[in-house]
Amino acid sequence: MDTRRLFDLSGRHALVIGAGSGIGAAVAEGLAGAGASVACADVVPAAAEATAAAIAAAGRMATAHALDLRDEAAVDALVAAQGALDVLVCTPAINVRKPLLEMSGEEFSRVIDLNLKGSFHALRAGGRRMAAAGRGSIILFSSIRALTVEPGQGVYAATKAGALQMIRALAAELGPRGVRANAIAPGVVETPLTAPIKAKPEWYRAYAEKSALRRWAQPSEMVGPAVYLASDASSYVTGTLTIVDGGWTAVDGRFDPPL
Repeated sequence: MDTRRLFDLSGRHALVIGAGSGIGAAVAEGLAGAGASVACADVVPAAAEATAAAIAAAGRMATAHALDLRDEAAVDALVAAQGALDVLVCTPAINVRKPLLEMSGEEFSRVIDLNLKGSFHALRAGGRRMAAAGRGSIILFSSIRALTVEPGQGVYAATKAGALQMIRALAAELGPRGVRANAIAPGVVETPLTAPIKAKPEWYRAYAEKSALRRWAQPSEMVGPAVYLASDASSYVTGTLTIVDGGWTAVDGRFDPPL
């Protein structure tokens, strides 16, 4: 067996929501590098266009689309407009870092509306399309916060845990129709979402030292897991959470005991 063919996405079409920056941009370029044509969608049109241009410059096929994940009708329309849909990747999320007792109703709704309800829009639209075709791979970017939390992350963590449960439900509901649904849980990744942490050296260093690898991840390090879940290499994988956290959730505490 030529195992390289297991990861070959030639002839397949992917829609990446959140492709304008960070993990979404890296994954869009990575899927294209594996052979897929990619529709790059982002709430910032110029950012989606930049990612699509980078893919095209590498000799691959890509289109750019403006999309607000909170707009249910717009999500449905974009998914319907795809000539085919073999892979759906959804990455957008926001965070309001506040203790639960200080969180306003408006702030709560803002995080829920994008991270949970917006993800629902994408999963439902993509799931319907793929179920009708009898094939497809849905990949949602969750977080280690679906499993573990810290002060100030309660609402964000709740959305990530909730989105993971939707993925598991989709896996159960759509598996008989040939559709796989999985989630990826990054640890700390240098993206626009984590820029406020990086701007504070002590906070940045503490996060780096929490992982077994003693460093942050780069968005490019999320590409391998995404390509795997999009490809035939994971043909019997569904309903899973792939943890890509540098050992964060495996290591207990921040003190190295004498050995």
